[in-house]
Amino acid sequence: MPRIAFVVSSAREIDLRDSSEHPTGYWAEQALTAYELFSAAGAEVVVLTPDGNAPVVDPYSLDPVFHYPDEDRGYFASVYRTFHPDPEDVRITLHHLTQPDLLAARRIARRLEVAGKTAEEAHDLVSRAAKIAWRQNRGLVAEGFDEAMLRSAVTDLTTVARAVSEDRKAQLEDIDGFQFPMALSELSDEQLGEFDALFAPGGHAAMVDLPDNPGVARLVRILHARGAPISALSHGPALLLAAPERIDGQWLFEGFRLTCCTNEEEDQNAFGQLGMPWYLASALQNAGAILDDAPYPWASHVVVDRNLITGQNLYSTAATAGALLKALSLR
Repeated sequence: MPRIAFVVSSAREIDLRDSSEHPTGYWAEQALTAYELFSAAGAEVVVLTPDGNAPVVDPYSLDPVFHYPDEDRGYFASVYRTFHPDPEDVRITLHHLTQPDLLAARRIARRLEVAGKTAEEAHDLVSRAAKIAWRQNRGLVAEGFDEAMLRSAVTDLTTVARAVSEDRKAQLEDIDGFQFPMALSELSDEQLGEFDALFAPGGHAAMVDLPDNPGVARLVRILHARGAPISALSHGPALLLAAPERIDGQWLFEGFRLTCCTNEEEDQNAFGQLGMPWYLASALQNAGAILDDAPYPWASHVVVDRNLITGQNLYSTAATAGALLKALSLR
């Protein structure tokens, strides 16, 4: 049974330009989804924090807008792909991907079908209305359907998303590892060497106590020395900045291709709008990494270079975890 070191920040605050001591933590959905996938595959998942203190969920990650069901996200993807002949030319921002009016497209379409429209007619009506909202950067306006139908669909979506958020929070609270993690600082090199892989979920807390942590540095050095998979997601790659120098004086991951939350994605989220103290993507590039990001923001994107596996953003969670399982021959 492979042992995965599940490294989570225990930081609870981050100083932003316009908000000192701003609440932070790990990203709920990223941590839970990865943990469940690893456990279901038969791996032993050991939660570790730098100091052994219990990590906290980032309150921002519990906002219902980040917990819309996959079927709603998938339907909206089929809608925004109609905005331009080449989907890669459609600039979808985090605002679009979390806007209830737009993400309610599937539920609006189903109501239109009940009212007598075909699935194709309903999709076309919703797509035309959504394209106007996208172009003008505003909320969805009823076009071919009434306002009451729109509001009903949005209320339905928000209610479901809130329930999903609460359920994920409860599931995380039921996992002993997140309540009683092991302390990296207390583990010997021999004990760290017993792990077969490393995974770090995102959340801005990772930028606070992982980059300069000596325990993280030891774990990364030991696993990398034997080519064990090292995987991190979104802001999780901040732990790579703790990696020591090679014998030639270069950073351990000099010349490696990787991805992480990009500067453009950072500027679109609530933390970025309050002013980031520094940009993770720029810091990794300055250290010597080759940034390999998706053609457009918020696309699921995973980069594998030798034993390093990185995922770009919250929408890359399942794919990143899957890549690590594949590296461990568990998928």
